[in-house]
Amino acid sequence: MRSRFSTIVRLAAMGLMLAPASVLAQESGGAMVIVADSRRLTGLRAWWAGLYNESHFYFALLTVIAVPLAGAILGSLADLVMRRIGIDLKSRVLREG
Repeated sequence: MRSRFSTIVRLAAMGLMLAPASVLAQESGGAMVIVADSRRLTGLRAWWAGLYNESHFYFALLTVIAVPLAGAILGSLADLVMRRIGIDLKSRVLREG
């Protein structure tokens, strides 16, 4: 029983690999266009969506710059808050009493 199932699976896999690409994935008409719906957006969100619609390269470049910058700002803010409440992250001394 196991060898028959294995043989069937192998034959099916071989059939899929030998099938032409036109049978497996037929394309419809033209190219697909991906855009952000910016009809109800205002301010920074509308600008961000417009940038995405105009140039994916500039959108990606700005995102790569903005995400680490936001992480550094939020990390510094969290460090400041923890320092103010008495948590010292720079010292590695364990204070067990």
